[in-house]
Amino acid sequence: MYAATATDRTAAEPASYATPGVLPATCTGEVACAWNLPHHPESAGTARRIARTVLDALGADIDTADVVLIVVSELVTNAVEHALPPVTLHLEQRTESGALHVEVDDGGPAPEDRARAAGRDPEEHGRGAPIIALLAIAHGERALPRGAAHWADLPIAA
Repeated sequence: MYAATATDRTAAEPASYATPGVLPATCTGEVACAWNLPHHPESAGTARRIARTVLDALGADIDTADVVLIVVSELVTNAVEHALPPVTLHLEQRTESGALHVEVDDGGPAPEDRARAAGRDPEEHGRGAPIIALLAIAHGERALPRGAAHWADLPIAA
C-alpha cells in the first residue's frame, strides 16, 4: 500500500502521520488538510480511505459519503492518468456553505496521456468531469504556479 503524507494548512510543519485511517485533532472541524499522494494508480484508493476518515469525523451519512468518495476518486485518478506529479489532495469543510471542498493539485498536463499510452479504449474514459459536474454544488479548475488545481464543492449531510 502507498502511504500519503499529510500536511495541515494551518501549521508550518507537516502533520505527524502518514496513515489514511488516522486523522489528527488539528484536521477536524473547520481546519483544511492536505495529503501528498504518490503519482500512482493506487493513490485513488488511498485518497478514498483518507476522505472516508474525514467524512466519519464530520458525521456524514452514507449517501453523502458515497458521492464524496466518487468525486475524490475521479479527481485523483485524473491527476494520476493525465498530469505530472505531484498529486495533493485537499479537504476542507466550508462553514459558510456547509459544503466539503475537495481539491486535487497536480503538476500540470503530462506530455503523453497515460490512458492513451496504455492503449486503453477511449470509450471507457472521459466520464469523470460530467460525473463531477452532476454531483457537485460547484466545480472548476485554476492554474497554479507549477500545475493545476481541480476542485468540487459537495453538500455534506449528517
